[in-house]
Amino acid sequence: MPVRAHRLIIPALGLLALFPPKQALAAGLVQVYETALANDSAYQAAIHENRAGQEFAAIGRSALLPSLSASFAINQNQQDFTRQAISLQRSYESQTAMVQLRQPLINLGAFAGYKQGVSKTNQSNAEFSNQGQELILRLVGAYINVKYAEDQLALVTAQRTALEEQRRANERMLEKGEGTKTDALETQARHDLAEAQVLEAQDSLANARDVLASIMGEEVTELDPLSDDFQVKPLQPGRFDDWKEIALENNPEIATRRHAVDVAREEINKQQAGHFPRVEAVAAVTRNKSDNPLLVGIDALTQSIGVQVSLPLYSGGNVSAMTNQAKSSYEKAKADLETKTNQITVELRKQFNLALTSTSRIAALVKSVDSASFLVEATMKSIKGGVRTNLDFLNAQQRLFEAKRDLAEARYGYLLAYLRLRKAAGIVGISDLHDIATYFTSSDTSPVSIDVALTTGNKMERADSSITYTSR
Repeated sequence: MPVRAHRLIIPALGLLALFPPKQALAAGLVQVYETALANDSAYQAAIHENRAGQEFAAIGRSALLPSLSASFAINQNQQDFTRQAISLQRSYESQTAMVQLRQPLINLGAFAGYKQGVSKTNQSNAEFSNQGQELILRLVGAYINVKYAEDQLALVTAQRTALEEQRRANERMLEKGEGTKTDALETQARHDLAEAQVLEAQDSLANARDVLASIMGEEVTELDPLSDDFQVKPLQPGRFDDWKEIALENNPEIATRRHAVDVAREEINKQQAGHFPRVEAVAAVTRNKSDNPLLVGIDALTQSIGVQVSLPLYSGGNVSAMTNQAKSSYEKAKADLETKTNQITVELRKQFNLALTSTSRIAALVKSVDSASFLVEATMKSIKGGVRTNLDFLNAQQRLFEAKRDLAEARYGYLLAYLRLRKAAGIVGISDLHDIATYFTSSDTSPVSIDVALTTGNKMERADSSITYTSR
């Protein structure tokens, strides 16, 4: 996704000429999220998986509850017997009907299975919570990538326009005998590079839009741009240890692994229960009917109630083997929990540092943009005095575009770092979307006239290019 370590994203810059409007139903971050909730296939899959996971507790509990069964059998019997050297054969029909109720009284395996089912349901809930937070992170990341790609395209388009005007000015001055061929070639080389960068930026924007559309389930052509009044908010809490404590308590990925440990522990108990007796209360009503003429049409109703005890003696070593296997799985689950905790801690520290240093970094880049702007103006004045050349101006202009790009990247990087920090802490929610949405503005963007200075040799001309750009 990122450009550099986090090649994030930036505000939209008048690209309607390049991308004709389609029916955009959602432009703001919150509206985009609401659309994604209903359409993102990964999140929909998580919903159904969580619904399935809710049944683990019920499945485990069922082994502790009474079971009622009924059976009915009808048989055609043939009886051969001999009486006083005479062989006789009789055929008759018999019927058996039974209703049986069984209630587990002592079943350690079933009890462990119930606790395991509860842990599996909790594990499913934690995983679903993680998927919900992942959706927010994926969506904001895709949204920001589109905005960054739009800004990149606007920047390189503005640069190409300025270089085009500069090239024409060089050619005019060369025709008058006041410029040099070197100036024209330098500008042409920069213009050709800018042309390639425009094509690359267009591809990046198209790809970023495709990713966002895949999450939303529909295409959008216009998104809210980044606000000009971008202020980094103080990080609360301000200590890493506080964030770590929050993460250990709330991070759903850690919770998922923790519940996995519980599941593995109960699996050991369930397998060990294979060595212990099971006790059940059994009640039954049985009716037997027979047309056997020797019994003169028997019709018997039997009612019984009692306790049934079963004691496993030997199962070929299966119980011991399954128990050993469960113990190994338990140790693995504990190791997985520790690994995930360490990973989350590292990610938490990384995003905490990024968010914490964003204030000074963004402030420095704002100054960098101002300095680069002053450098462009100073270079133009120096060209008038014959101290600087066309190449100096091109380099100064390039620094200005790069400074604006880096500033936009840093601003978007801060938003993502802040969101990733809260994701690592396990507390990302809709309120964070509303907070991040305040950094964007839904106001319409109108073309802004950017005054582009054109230089050739010791002469200088000016040309106005109407370029939409909202990031400063």
